[in-house]
Amino acid sequence: MGLFGFFSKEKKEKLDQGLEKTREGVFSKLTKAVVGKSTVDDEVLDNLEEVLVTSDVGVNTTLKIIERIEERVSRDKYVGTDQLNKILREEIVALLSENNSADVSGLPIAEDKKPYVIMVVGVNGVGKTTTIGKLAHQLKSSGKKVVLGASDTFRAAAVDQLIIWGQRVGVPVINQGMNADPASVAFDTLQSAVAQDADVVIVDTAGRLHNKINLMNELTKIRRVMDKVVPGAPHEILLVLDASTGQNAIEQATQFVKATEVNALALTKLDGTAKGGVVIGISDQFKIPVKYIGVGEGMEDLQVFNRVEFVDSLFLNK
Repeated sequence: MGLFGFFSKEKKEKLDQGLEKTREGVFSKLTKAVVGKSTVDDEVLDNLEEVLVTSDVGVNTTLKIIERIEERVSRDKYVGTDQLNKILREEIVALLSENNSADVSGLPIAEDKKPYVIMVVGVNGVGKTTTIGKLAHQLKSSGKKVVLGASDTFRAAAVDQLIIWGQRVGVPVINQGMNADPASVAFDTLQSAVAQDADVVIVDTAGRLHNKINLMNELTKIRRVMDKVVPGAPHEILLVLDASTGQNAIEQATQFVKATEVNALALTKLDGTAKGGVVIGISDQFKIPVKYIGVGEGMEDLQVFNRVEFVDSLFLNK
C-alpha cells in the first residue's frame, strides 16, 4: 500500500528508529528533571520546562504544555512523578489534534480534484526535491498518475535533480531548463497534466531567489497561472522543513507563511537529529497540519504524519 496504507508494523518500527535520538535526548533529560522527587511540584515543572525548550519544542508551546499540566496537578491534587510521562503524552497528542494534525490512514489528497495540484516550497538544502521524489514514488505505487514540474529554475542542480528523480520513479518531469520563467514552467506542467489525465501534479519552486526578484511576488505569480489552467489550483502548498535545524526551521516557516498560503508541512531528516520536538512546536505555532515526516533515506521512509503513532514512538517504553 506504500505511503497511503494503514500504519503497518514496518512503518511503525521505522518511525521508532527515526525518533530514537529525540527520544533518548528528551527522556535522559526528563529522568534528571524528576530525580529524587515523588510528586510533580514547582521545581519539577521548572525542570520540565527546561527539558522541552532545550528539545526544540519552542518557548510558547512549552509554556502552553506546562500550563495544562499545572491545571491537571491542581485539579487532581496529588500527581506522582511516575504519572508525568503519561500526562505529558496526553497533552502533546491533544495539542497536535487541536492544530489539525490528524491521524491519516487513507490518501492525503482530495479525490474530487483532478488533477490535485501540490506546490512545494522551502529553502535549498532541506530535502525538498527528495521529498517530491519520494512522494511521487509512493503516489505512483498507490496507482496514481503523477506529473512533476521543475519550477525551481534558478539553480541548474535543482532542475537536474528533479529530472533524475523523475527517471528513477518513472514519472514525467516538465522542465524548461535553468533560468526559465518559473510561472511558465508551472503553466506548461499543468497543461501537460490535464492533457495526460494525470491524478496528481507536484511543482517544485525556488527556495531562494536572486536579489532582484521578490519571493512573495514569484510564488504569487506561479499560483495565479496555475489557477488559470486548473481553477482552484494549487490545492496544497506544502512547506518542507529540515527538522535537524531546530528553531531555524521555525524561522523558515515564519518567512514562508508570510510569502504564501502554506496549508501543509513536511518535516524531513528526523532520523538524524535529537530535535524532533520541533514537530510539536511548529504545528502549534502556525496551526498548520504536519502532513509528512521523513524518517530515513529509503523511498518508503517519507511517512504520512500520524499524531498518535508519533507520540507513541516518542514515548516508547516510557
